[in-house]
Amino acid sequence: MIVLALLNYVNTLQGTESDFRYSGGNTFPLISMPFGMTAWSPQTNEEGGGWFFHPRHRHLEGIRLTHQPSPWIGDYGHLTILPQTGPLILRSHARTSSFKPEDMVVSPHYFSVSLHRYRTKLELTPTERCAALRMTFENSQQSRLIISPLKGESYISFQPDSRRITGFTRGNTGGVPDNFAMYFVFQFDTDFNMEESGIFDGDFALTGRHEDMGERMGAYIGLCVPDSGKVEVKCGTSFISEEQAVLNLDQEIAGSSFENIRSKAEASWEDRLGRIVVESRSEEELRTFYSCMYRTCLFPRTWHENNAEGERVHFSPFNGEICKGPMYSDIGLWDVYRTSFPLYSVLFPSLLGEIMEAWSNAYQESGWLPKWLSPGERSAMPGTLIDAAVADAVVKGIGGFDTEVLYEGLLKHADRPADNEKLGRRGIELYKEYGYLPHDCFSESVSNTLDYVYGDFCIAQIAKTLGKQDDYERFMARAQNYKLLFDTSTGFMRGRNEDGTWQDKFDPLEWGDPFCEGGAWQGSWAVPHDFAGLAELMGGEGAFADRLDQLMSEEPLFKVGSYGMEIHEMSEMATAGFGQFAISNQPSFHIPYIYARIGELSKTQFWVRKTMAELFSSKQGGFPGDEDNGSMGAWYIWSAIGLYPLSPGIPEYIIGSPLFSKATIHLENGRKLVVEADNNSPSHVFSESISWNGALWEHHSLPHEELKGGGVLNFRMSCNSSRE
Repeated sequence: MIVLALLNYVNTLQGTESDFRYSGGNTFPLISMPFGMTAWSPQTNEEGGGWFFHPRHRHLEGIRLTHQPSPWIGDYGHLTILPQTGPLILRSHARTSSFKPEDMVVSPHYFSVSLHRYRTKLELTPTERCAALRMTFENSQQSRLIISPLKGESYISFQPDSRRITGFTRGNTGGVPDNFAMYFVFQFDTDFNMEESGIFDGDFALTGRHEDMGERMGAYIGLCVPDSGKVEVKCGTSFISEEQAVLNLDQEIAGSSFENIRSKAEASWEDRLGRIVVESRSEEELRTFYSCMYRTCLFPRTWHENNAEGERVHFSPFNGEICKGPMYSDIGLWDVYRTSFPLYSVLFPSLLGEIMEAWSNAYQESGWLPKWLSPGERSAMPGTLIDAAVADAVVKGIGGFDTEVLYEGLLKHADRPADNEKLGRRGIELYKEYGYLPHDCFSESVSNTLDYVYGDFCIAQIAKTLGKQDDYERFMARAQNYKLLFDTSTGFMRGRNEDGTWQDKFDPLEWGDPFCEGGAWQGSWAVPHDFAGLAELMGGEGAFADRLDQLMSEEPLFKVGSYGMEIHEMSEMATAGFGQFAISNQPSFHIPYIYARIGELSKTQFWVRKTMAELFSSKQGGFPGDEDNGSMGAWYIWSAIGLYPLSPGIPEYIIGSPLFSKATIHLENGRKLVVEADNNSPSHVFSESISWNGALWEHHSLPHEELKGGGVLNFRMSCNSSRE
C-alpha cells in the first residue's frame, strides 16, 4: 500500500498529555473519518472518567467506541472492545494488557496495537458510522472478543447462525432524551464457540445467557479461530435503530476488504488535509500544521444517517423523534465561532452550509438554537455565540440553509426568556432593561453581557442582509451596550450592580465572579465588532496600544477569586510566560491581532510568530491549553497562513505573519489562494511589503470576497519591524 504524504505529518497524540489540573490540549487520539459520526480511541484508564487515555500509560483496557467531544463534557453511546486469550477476565482494570506505546499506531485512518499478555494484534479502520476490525491471534485456543458497554443500561443479543452480535447502550453523561440509545451490530467472519460465550454485567459472567438487558450488559464471544489466526469483525452503529445500524453496515462496509476500507479512509483524510498545502524545510512545522488540520476536521460530529430510501434522517437529541434532514453535534459554539467555523467558510463552505441547515433543524425540533451540543443542549459557557457563527456564514454568502428560520431563532433568544435556563440567554429581560446583566444578580455577568452585545451586532448584520432596517438599527444600538461596563477609573470592564454601582473590591488579577475562565485582563477585550469604540474608552489608539503592550508584558500573576482553587487555565497562563495573554483559552485568541486593526501590524506579527514558535508543537503536550473541538488547532492554521478572522460577522481577515514560504489553499470553487512569504525565516517575521495579485496592498485586512476569488497574497519578509 502506498502511504499518502500528508497523513505522515499527523500526530493524533498531539495534546493528549493532559489531566484535570493541567492541559496540553485535553485531546484524544481519535480514529475517525473527517467529521465522522463514530470515533474510536485507545482506552488506558476507565476510572479516569473523561480522561480515559494518557500517552504515558503502558496498559490498554481496549479500544473505545467514543463520541466524547471534551473530557469536561463526557462521553455517550460508548463501549470498549478487547481481544483476549486464556482465562476469562472481565473487569476493566483486571483484563488489561501491556503494550509498547512506540509500537502502537494511532493514525486518523488506522489503529494497530500488539497486546503482550494475549499475544494478539488488534487493528481497526473507520468509516463514517462503522469500522472494520482485524485480530491476529498467535494462540487460537480460548480466544475471544469482549464487548463492554460503559455505565448505563445496555442490551446484548447473540445471533450465532448469522455470526452476529446486536444490541444497544443508553450510556451517557447528559444531553439526551429518555429514549436515547446507540445501537450496534458486530458481524464476524468466523463461527462462535457458544460454550465459551456469554453475557456479563460489567464484572461477572451471567452463566448460560446469550440475550439480556441491564446495567452495563456486555458480551464475551468465544471464537473459532481459523488456522491463519486472523478474525475480522465489522461494526455498524446507529442512533436510530438496530435495523439502521445493519443498514449503515451494508451501505458503508459490506463486501469491502479491510485494506479497501482503510484505503478509502486514507483518501478521505488526504483530501481534507490537502485543502491547504504548505511548503517548509522544518519537519516539525509541517507536523504541527497538519496535526492541527486533523483536529479541525473532527468536529462537529455528523449525526444524521441515510435510510433505505436514501434520505438523510436523524434521531433528534432534542425531542427523541426520527426527523428528516441533516444534524451535527458535539460542538461548542462559544469555542468554534472564533476560528474553526470561519476556516470552514474558506475550506469547506458546503459543509458549513449543511451545518447551518442542521442548526435550523435543531431550532425547529427544540424551539431554541443550540449553544453547546453533546448530543443535545449542554449549555456550557457564556452567551449565545451561534449569533456570530450564523452571521459570519450569511455575510460571506454561504448557501444551503434557510436564513429566515435561523433569524427567527436568533431574534427569539435575543428578546425572549426561556423557561429552562439552559436555553436562550439567561437574564435577557434584565439585559434589555439595563443594557447589561447586573453583577449582583448573575455570575459571569461581564462575560455574558459582552457576548450578548457582540451577538446583537451579529444579528444586526443578518438583519441588514435581509433588508430588515428596523431590526438592524435596534440591534446596532444594543451593540454599544459594552460601554456601560467599562470603568474609566480602572481602565477595565467591571461588574455593575442593578442600581448602577460598580462591584466592590475590584482587582484585575482576580479570576471568575463577573468573568468566565479569566479576569479583567483577559475579559476586557471582548468587543470584536468595535475596537475603535473600545480604544476611545481607553483614551485613544495610543493609550489603547499601550494597554495592549502592558497586557503582553505584565507578570502572569493571578488570584483564584470566585473559583476558590487554581483552575488549569490559570496554571497554563502562569507557565507560558506571555504576560496576561492567556492563549490557553479562547477569550485571548484575538488579542495579538488587535494591534494590526489599529495600525501596528509589526506587533501582531511579533507576538503571533512568537506564540506559534514557543507554545505550539506536534508533541503530546503540543497545545498551550484546551484545544476544544478544533478551535485552537484552527488558531494555529490561520496564524500559519498569515490571516485571521478577527471579527466573525465582518467578512474580512486581518493580516498577520505567514509561517511558511508558501501555502496553497485549494478552494471548493476550484480556485486557489496562494500565500507567499519571500525571505521568510524565524528571524524574518515582519512584512517589508505586501501585495495582492501583483499590486501593493496597504490595508490591514483581506476581504472574504477577494479571498474566495483566489489569487496571490505576497509578503516580503524582513527582520526589521519598521513597516506599519
